[in-house]
Amino acid sequence: MARIKKKAVTLTDAAAGRMREIMDQAAETYTGVRIGVKNGGCAGMEYTMAYAEAPEPLEEVVEENGITVYIDPKAILFLLGTEIDYQVEKLSARFVFNNPNQTDACGCGESVTIVPVRQEVADA
Repeated sequence: MARIKKKAVTLTDAAAGRMREIMDQAAETYTGVRIGVKNGGCAGMEYTMAYAEAPEPLEEVVEENGITVYIDPKAILFLLGTEIDYQVEKLSARFVFNNPNQTDACGCGESVTIVPVRQEVADA
């Protein structure tokens, strides 16, 4: 019996809709969105998002709600189980990463502390 592989990240309808709008308005044609993490900010790490034309070697590719998401291989253990949402509030609108691996965030919410998933948990 084949094992069903859990998606590394999921997108809410709101996030997928906003990504689709942004990509449709872009000056160039892109095939998806590249997501990752980088060192920075007062809490240690920041989420990254960028247009993507094609997958890079070893990237995880996730199809979710009509959007193709490419995940940087260095970020996969930090992002496993993350839901990406898009929230509109009275004075702001932003993508929100609901990440079960996130242990802390700075006061402004721009940087986070993330603990990578243990390999044996990732393989389960």
